[in-house]
Amino acid sequence: MNNVRFVFAAGLVLVLLACTSGTAQKQAAASARGAELLSPFKQDLKQALVAGIQMGPVNAISVCKDQAPAIAESLSTEGVQMGRTSHRLRNPDNSASEWVDAVLQSYLGENQDRAPRLVPLPNDRLGYVEPIATQPLCLACHGKSLAPDVAAHIAEAYPEDQATGFESGDLRGVYWVEYPEAE
Repeated sequence: MNNVRFVFAAGLVLVLLACTSGTAQKQAAASARGAELLSPFKQDLKQALVAGIQMGPVNAISVCKDQAPAIAESLSTEGVQMGRTSHRLRNPDNSASEWVDAVLQSYLGENQDRAPRLVPLPNDRLGYVEPIATQPLCLACHGKSLAPDVAAHIAEAYPEDQATGFESGDLRGVYWVEYPEAE
């Protein structure tokens, strides 16, 4: 009788492991898809910002204001939406949706765990979020001390700006993408 119980218990454990493994594989695949969808946005934005900053930080502000939303919009097709947001916004148009804000707040509360996150959403959709760490290059427009022309341009373009005072390595915000669960 004990052998039957052991075999039954072992079988049950194997079934549970198989189900868990399948779920983990699905989550890994869904996360990989989110990262893949977000990659062109991050690359295109970085290229535009590097080109803009080479012509001066004031020019980089214009890139963020004009080109970043256009890049996100051009890549938001076929049920896919993406963007970026922050807990300290420069552009109020980049306000976080509820699900993105929840992840952003968890990043702020957990300085140690800033791994990308996968979020199940209603209607067979998924959300994927990656943190944006403040890089040294970002400090020209987002740091504690700004050049007078940069500060003046930001004040003119974004009268309610909250996106300064960062240090290198600080959480600047997040990239996010929302997409259908299955293709």
